[in-house]
Amino acid sequence: MTTNEQLELGFNATASRIYGRKRETRMARGQWWFAKMRAAVANAMEWSGQGESQPEQIFFSGVNRQLKT
Repeated sequence: MTTNEQLELGFNATASRIYGRKRETRMARGQWWFAKMRAAVANAMEWSGQGESQPEQIFFSGVNRQLKT
């Protein structure tokens, strides 16, 4: 064998055909998924914001933290 040849190993002749079918179905599922996601983005609503909310200081009850100097 020279370095330009490729050695292929397999258990039986149908393995490569099964792999090909798996890849095709995986590709089809991926194409279906991305088509659905593109449609979801295309049909998304525009949300109008209510403006900036005011900052709010909140305190958690039961938390006792003290600054140590």
